[in-house]
Order: sequence, then C-alpha cells, then structure tokens
Amino acid sequence: MSAPILAKGTRDFTAQEIYKRKFIINILQKNFELFGFQPLETPSFENLSTLTGKYGEEGDRLIFKILNSGDFTSKVNEEDWHTKNAKKLTSQISDKALRYDLTVPFARFVAMNHSKMAFPFKRYQIQPVWRADRPQKGRFREFYQCDADVVGSYSLWQEVELVQLYLKSFQELGIPVKICINNRKILSGLAEYAQISEQLIDFTVALDKLDKIGKEGVVKEMQEKGISDTAIQKLDFLFENLSTKEVLALLKKHFQNIEIGKKGIEELEFVLNNSSELGIKSENLVFDITLARGLDYYTGAIFEVKAQGVQMGSIGGGGRYDNLTEVFGVKDMPGIGISFGLDRIYLVIEELGLFAQNTNSEIKYLFANYGEKEALSSMKIINLLRNKGISVELYPESVKLKKQFTYAEKKQIPFIVFYGEEEIKSQQITIKNLGNGEQETINLEDFLNKS
Repeated sequence: MSAPILAKGTRDFTAQEIYKRKFIINILQKNFELFGFQPLETPSFENLSTLTGKYGEEGDRLIFKILNSGDFTSKVNEEDWHTKNAKKLTSQISDKALRYDLTVPFARFVAMNHSKMAFPFKRYQIQPVWRADRPQKGRFREFYQCDADVVGSYSLWQEVELVQLYLKSFQELGIPVKICINNRKILSGLAEYAQISEQLIDFTVALDKLDKIGKEGVVKEMQEKGISDTAIQKLDFLFENLSTKEVLALLKKHFQNIEIGKKGIEELEFVLNNSSELGIKSENLVFDITLARGLDYYTGAIFEVKAQGVQMGSIGGGGRYDNLTEVFGVKDMPGIGISFGLDRIYLVIEELGLFAQNTNSEIKYLFANYGEKEALSSMKIINLLRNKGISVELYPESVKLKKQFTYAEKKQIPFIVFYGEEEIKSQQITIKNLGNGEQETINLEDFLNKS
C-alpha cells in the first residue's frame, strides 16, 4: 500500500499554525464587530445553479462540482457520454458544488430572507472556499476568506468605511499595504469610448491580468478575443505610467459624452477625497485604472490590497455589486463587500517575521505521573486549577520521569509539577521551571493561591 498524500492545493495545519491563524482571525473579527458587522455562516456547498453564471466563464470552470449520490451515470444521455460533452454532462451528473466564494452564498441568503431583515444589513463571514485553480505560492484550492459586506445601501460612505476597515486591520496586523481602487463604471466608460461595449467582460478579464502577463500579454489576449487593433490603440494610455491627476484628466476628456464613465469618476473622487479628509494617505489608497477584478457581478467601486515589501499577490479585494440579488429574483438590493485573504496574510506575516515568537496557547503546568493513587490526588488539584482558567495536563502514564520531561519540553510547557507520595503526606508541591532549571517546594495552599 502506497503512503498517503495530501490532495493537491490543500494543507494540514499544526497546532502552532492554527494559533497563528487564530491571531489573524481574532484581529479581523474584533474589527468587523467594531465597525458594526455581525457574523453569518452558510453551507460549504450550494446548488450548482446558485453558483454558475456569477463569476464569469473563467470562474465557472474553477467551481468544484459534487457528483450526484448513487449511480450518477444512470440518467446520463448516452450520446453526450460517448461524445464527452463536458458542458452537457455536468448538469446530468452534478447538481451541487462547493462554494467558490462567500459573496454569492450571502446574496442567496439575502434573497431568501430579505423580508425578515433590517437594512442596511452588515455581516461578516469567516469560512473556507474551494477553487479548482492551479496551486502556487499563496494560491490554494481550499482556503479561507474573511468577508465583510453591507447590503441595502447605495451610500458611498460604505466604500469609505471599508477602506478604513482595511487599513485599521492591516495596521494592527503590522502589514504595510497599498489599497488599489478603481470603478467598474469607469471600465464600462472605457469600453464605450473604444466602441467595444459588447466585449466588456473580455476587455476587463484581460486587463485584470496586466500585473501577471504584462502589456504584450494583455494585448495578445484582447486580440484573441476579437477586440480590434483600433480599439486597443484608443486604450493604449492605460498602459502608460501616468499620475492619478493625469489619468483623471484624460478620462474626463474621453468621457465628455459618456454618462456611465462620468458617473464612475464622480464615485471614485468621492471615495478618494473623503478618505483623504479622514487622514488616509494617498500612498495607502491609490487609483489604479488597470484594476478590473474579473468577476461579472461588480458594478461600482473595486478594491485590491497589496502588501508592501513582499512578493505576493493581492491579500484582499472586493467591490460594489448592486445587482447580485437580482439573479435570485430580488431587485433593488445594492451591496458592497471586501474580503481578507487569510492564507496569504499568514504567509506575508511569516515572511516579514511579524508573528510573536510564542503564539501557542500556553499550557502552564504538566503534573508528573507516579501511579494511580498519586494521579488521582494530582487530578483533584488539576481540577481546581482548571476552574481558575489555568491550562494544565497530567501525564497519562506512570513512566520514567525522563520521558515525561521530554514530553513537556516538546510541548513547550514551562513548569513540571511533582506531587508524589511525600508531597501528598506533607501537603506540599514541588515545581520545576524548565526554562532556567530552578526548582522549589511550597505549601499546596500557597501554590493554589498564587496560581
């Protein structure tokens, strides 16, 4: 029998790694609630129809489908089976899928429960998601998202608040970041200016890859998608290294007769200007005209967060999605949300050496085991300590002390406690500090009072 291996793109987490992840989650959760968000959890899988068509063609391909239970081949069309028509076969053998993100399930939840909810509704959600992506550094097939969303408000103050939430959280995590911002209305305006409105998705999906494949790669992909050289030439200024002031001046010139583009600039300037008034520096919130985020459901502001000083993809992102619940039959439900990439944030903190040296949940004492009688006496003391909120263990077997010492050292337990026959008789207790090797014997009552 071959040795077991992990499924590609997944990981096991040791205790130390879990404590580090909890450190991140605790900071995010505290700030989510500080900003008025309440927790929500949704199932790990959804109906396939709930998820498909919400993430664009590329996103749909990355959804992990779940095979129907039982003989899933019994109802398959024989012709589709033999011709290996994947698109037709999928709907016949699978009607469930693992969630791709937390936003669409949240939109489904809102659509199902909107009549009972008070709006604007603010929720945060910290759960795993799954994508059939190609694993690489910072990109996994199973990973956690930490989302904060607001539905039921068109107010652009929500964008300003989310920028503040991002910066406060990353400041407390010790990560220097740059938040890139754009607006999908500006991208729609650019498509209209270049007369490729019907190819908006192809245009934004290609543009979103600029930092990965460069100008040549983006131009090549646009050409492959049928975007004309004339249109690409009109958009050439997107690839120039211009200041925010210069880009906005060009956009205002190009959008003189393009209403959606003008609306996008108005919304962008509201967020930039008010964030500046609230003390957010221009180097922390940067307008990036090439930021597109290739998800179909965004309608307004879009964000992407990049850590400074490390080579890593985005560690956060999000945007406004004013039409998302419409696909579930609920109209006029504006929404905006952001996500923190827990796994990438972890890698950044690790790379920058920002985790505290000891992030373990500390077990303070290990009681040595001398046998059943002594173990019972030790357990009575252990229960008293645990009732005081102190983490304590009894070594489970009566074995040589050397083995018990080794166990304590491996688990980084700072003190080993001896409560043997002599100590029980004298109602004293002996404590050895494994850090400095010092040992003392004190009265049991004094030990319980001091602990």
